[in-house]
Amino acid sequence: MARLSGKVAVVTGGARGMGEATVRLLVEHGARVLIADVLDAPGQALADELGDSALYTHLDVSSESDWQAAIPLAETLGPLSVLVNNAAIIFQKTIVDTTVDDFMKIVSVNQLGVFLGMQAAFPALRDNGGGSIINVSSIDGLQSKNSLVAYSSTKWAVRGMTKAAAMEMGKFNIRVNSVHPGGIYTAMHGSDFMSREDADQFYQNHALPRVGLPREVAALTAFLASDEATYSTGAEFIADGGWSAGLVNDSLPQL
Repeated sequence: MARLSGKVAVVTGGARGMGEATVRLLVEHGARVLIADVLDAPGQALADELGDSALYTHLDVSSESDWQAAIPLAETLGPLSVLVNNAAIIFQKTIVDTTVDDFMKIVSVNQLGVFLGMQAAFPALRDNGGGSIINVSSIDGLQSKNSLVAYSSTKWAVRGMTKAAAMEMGKFNIRVNSVHPGGIYTAMHGSDFMSREDADQFYQNHALPRVGLPREVAALTAFLASDEATYSTGAEFIADGGWSAGLVNDSLPQL
């Protein structure tokens, strides 16, 4: 039996990148998935390709009404058991150059979107006997970089919300964990204009000296969605090629 057979998931930002890879892998393992995004054409095309295993809906994660419509739609596929809060945006500006509008725009998607998703999914997950919420944070939710004051603050917030929600929802058999990708070869990190080989060059001082692939993050998400992770909650799961361990110093002795 497929490891996710009988499970129904909502994946935000599911039309492309890590979200698309997650949708494909969950379906491959037997789940049925509501693909939620604002990119209607690729999202609908993906749902059409996956047939009876998927539906697409337009979902602005910062809209409470969109969420209230999405959860019942997901349950037309079966009882909801998995929520993957993946949708996010990013820009690079210094703290001085970041406007209030800039800051609130990224907060509305990356932070408020996760909050609203958990809030909307909770009643269905509770009534269905439990499930798994996977909140996609970032390596920048464990550390940070200059120029990412807005993005990093939201990813740290996702990490904190995950822990609070895990403590509140655990008694209902709902697990809540965060996933922390490093540099992954998606449009957000240059796949639209850079070859994979060129992208690899940015990570030569990492323990695994290459860019990560969306499916490698999706595999971690699929594990957390499965019954193989039933005693894991409130935790950070990292897929960063060793970025958070430190950077390789070429001037020191090596193997």
